[in-house]
Amino acid sequence: MPRLELGPGLVHVPGYLDRSAQEQLAVGLNAVLRAAPPVQPRMPRTGAPFSVRMTNCGPLGWVSDVGGYRYQPLHPETGRPWPPMPEILVRAWQELSGYPHPAEACLVNLYSEGSRMGLHQDRDEAAVDAPVVSLSLGDTAVFRVGGTSRKDPTRSLRLASGDAFVIGGEGRLAFHGVDRVLAGSSTLLGSGGRINCTLRRVNLPGGAGG
Repeated sequence: MPRLELGPGLVHVPGYLDRSAQEQLAVGLNAVLRAAPPVQPRMPRTGAPFSVRMTNCGPLGWVSDVGGYRYQPLHPETGRPWPPMPEILVRAWQELSGYPHPAEACLVNLYSEGSRMGLHQDRDEAAVDAPVVSLSLGDTAVFRVGGTSRKDPTRSLRLASGDAFVIGGEGRLAFHGVDRVLAGSSTLLGSGGRINCTLRRVNLPGGAGG
């Protein structure tokens, strides 16, 4: 399986999940969505809504609201623990991360036509020595990635259903985002749209929650 290095620590793995594995993961994520209904995150301070809906699975979940960005063990609306990660996500972390400790959170982003994600860094984790591992399902995304400064040049690529992308090493704090989703480019999800799963290690091994 080809691994395309776009820059230090930035690796695109096209077709990491075949169609059967994509369907299996979609079923697992449907169970996650039933147990932890997606919420509309909001920007800190301003309260402006994101254009994507989000949920999580694993011991911790990433939350954004007027109080700030944070990881927490309970769903912000139901108050229940996040459901466990589907086994296929656990295996993806083991195969792609190169990190000796398990992922603690999987953020599940739900994109519809017109959804996007502005350029940002994933920097709310203490364990920045661990990469972020991303898996795409459904419609293709136009993904943009740059350097560790917002002023660095960026490049764009398409992430199709089943693709994986790893952000780690020297590129762990690279700015990245989704400019648009190409509606109708996949038949995987009956209702259309795109699901993106990003696996993260939050705590340093041996630290709180580690």
